[in-house]
This record gives sequence, structure tokens and C-alpha cells, in this order.
Amino acid sequence: MNAKGTVHKFGDNVDTDVIIPARYLNTASHKELAAHCMEDIDAEFVNKVHEGDIMVAEKNFGCGSSREHAPIAIKASGISCVIASTFARIFYRNSINIGLPILECDEAAKEIKEGDVVSVNFDTGVITDETTGKTYQAEPFPEFIQNIIKKGGLIKSIM
Repeated sequence: MNAKGTVHKFGDNVDTDVIIPARYLNTASHKELAAHCMEDIDAEFVNKVHEGDIMVAEKNFGCGSSREHAPIAIKASGISCVIASTFARIFYRNSINIGLPILECDEAAKEIKEGDVVSVNFDTGVITDETTGKTYQAEPFPEFIQNIIKKGGLIKSIM
């Protein structure tokens, strides 16, 4: 399983209220959630993101309220992977549950820049910044978690 796309970069402590503002939590439509993803931190995000792009952030990404809406909005916006220095634990698990690939790699999160083209090999955990040529090593998911992500989430993996 692999991903490749242009980077959308964010800093520390991006909370779930910024990822998808609470005023939009009354919808179950993934398309509607995606239309408002990141709008309070980057009003143009939804106009800039393309299918397959990669989100990079620094520490404590996904902190705040425990809501599956946040990783759903990111995935539905077209983001193929989120790389961060660290993730809030509940966001980490919610991402796996809905099939959004995420990787923790502090060095990559700090060095990769907005607009870089990055590729990710989920089997090995290798992250390559194709713009700079630099590679980074993240811890790959074990096979059973990769299976959950490949099948589109926890529920789909057990059906």
C-alpha cells in the first residue's frame, strides 16, 4: 500500500475543532464534512487539496474532542495520509477505525515543507520527500492494522 501527493502543512496542537468545526457536526455526510475540513485554520484548504495529497503536522495532531468526524473529514477531502510528530491517542485510533492512514515521524514532520511532493510506503514505513530527495523512517503498522486501513476501516474489515 502506497501514497503519493502534495503536502499541506500544519503546526502543533491542531485540534478536532479546527479540523472540523463543531457547527458542522450535525451532518453524517462525508462530502459535507470534507467541504468544511480545516476551514478555520486555512479557508482555502478545500480548494487546494487534491485526491491523494498528504497532510503533515507537528506534535499533538487531533487533540481535543473525541469525534470520528475529524478523520472522516480529512479522508473525504482527498487526503491519503497524515504524517505528524505525534497524534492525540483518540484521533489515532479513530483514524484507524475509519481507514485513514497515519504515521508518526518527528523528523519528517519537522522537515517536510508545504508544497513538497511526498511518497509513503505503508508496508515499510518509508517516507520520501521527492522534492528534496530525503527519506525518513516511520514505524509501519502491523499487518492486521494495515488490513483494517486497506479495507476502508474497522467495520468494513470485519464484514
